[in-house]
Amino acid sequence: MTHIRFISTSTIQAAVSPKELTQRIALTPWDLQQLLVDYTQSGFLFPKPAPSQKTELKGSSVIDHLKTSLSHTLEIFYPLAGRLVKVENEDDKTASFFLDCNNLGVHFVHAVADDITVADILEPIYVPDIVNSFFLMNGVLNYQGISNPLLAVQVTELVDGIFIGCTWNHSVMDGNSFWNFFKSWSRISRGNTDSTSQFPLPIFQRCFFDGIIDFPIHIPFHELLLPNERFIPPPLKQRIFHFSKKKVAQLKAIANAEMGTHNISSLQAVMGHLWRSVVRSRHCSNNQEVHYHPVVGTRQRIQPPLPEEYFGNAVLHGNVTTTAGNLLEHGIGWVAWQIKEAIASQTTKEVRKYLEDWVKAPKMKKTISSTSNALLTAGSPWFNVHGNDFGWGRAIAMRSGANNKYDVVFQGAEEGSMNIEAFFLPETLQAMEDDAKFIEARL
Repeated sequence: MTHIRFISTSTIQAAVSPKELTQRIALTPWDLQQLLVDYTQSGFLFPKPAPSQKTELKGSSVIDHLKTSLSHTLEIFYPLAGRLVKVENEDDKTASFFLDCNNLGVHFVHAVADDITVADILEPIYVPDIVNSFFLMNGVLNYQGISNPLLAVQVTELVDGIFIGCTWNHSVMDGNSFWNFFKSWSRISRGNTDSTSQFPLPIFQRCFFDGIIDFPIHIPFHELLLPNERFIPPPLKQRIFHFSKKKVAQLKAIANAEMGTHNISSLQAVMGHLWRSVVRSRHCSNNQEVHYHPVVGTRQRIQPPLPEEYFGNAVLHGNVTTTAGNLLEHGIGWVAWQIKEAIASQTTKEVRKYLEDWVKAPKMKKTISSTSNALLTAGSPWFNVHGNDFGWGRAIAMRSGANNKYDVVFQGAEEGSMNIEAFFLPETLQAMEDDAKFIEARL
């Protein structure tokens, strides 16, 4: 039986404490709605440095090098070394939250899996359970960032690889902000420590919301209550479905031809194809309602637009609701079109209305179970997983931890290809494997 050996635990702070920089960052509705949801877990598998590469690293070891480069990265992304702060407003029985950039630090753990190889992670049909041991803070909710680090990193050395598992607070940043952080860390690790001007810096200001939000937002106490018994899903399995560049193009062409348009994207076509297979595999009755929630980026859906470097959350969940029978009666084109329309409905006017309404009546997001009749997809094929290189080789693969109970889309190794990381019941995944219509579009 494989065991993880934990070698050391450290607290990594920004190399230079940001005393003259923003000390307090307000949280928006997009941030606050995540408070009762689990931290997000994103992990990356890399080759192990060759002996010649190790000599070029700063520090006495790969681990020391990663600690040093992380510390320099936190000089730029200094809020990640902070903590959440809760302020109780007794006059109206509400609470407010903000991000305190106090540089208390990031949790860093060095671990070793002595008998696990890269092939042991990549070759099995299902992602092996040992991967969950490559992440910290399992089961921690975002609001617990009051007393926990906002970012925890576990670096696990394998026989022939290195796994960097990041557990991060989703009330502080979204996937776009996380990717900017991780990309910057890898660049600095490659030797750009003193060249931060070579890539865009994160923007922490909340002036973009002037006239829309009056900070701090007051959340009624009852909205922050946790259920007496937290929902524990049955054991889920995790699998990577790969769609080659050729198959992605074919699905897109089929979807557009069915609808007589050219406006359905590759991602919408692939998601429509996935949703139909999931509903078939769950054997839903014809009149059963099914839901699909695409994550919609809102940086360009607010006026004035938020810059891509904006640090925080800027996402909404779209919604498509239909019956299982209606979904399966139609082809991939109709399903992809419904997804497209749900995304397009998030107009500038609707996004502003959402923010204003949320301030008046805050509502916390709850985790969507992978065993329900709803499907949530996060991530983006534009996130360049394999482009990250810490100085000894590009990332081989991406894997998520057990906290993530939704599907994640990310870029495949081949340009134009896509990977979907799915979390479902074993019987659902097996039925998808037996679904000829689904499999044909992947091979």
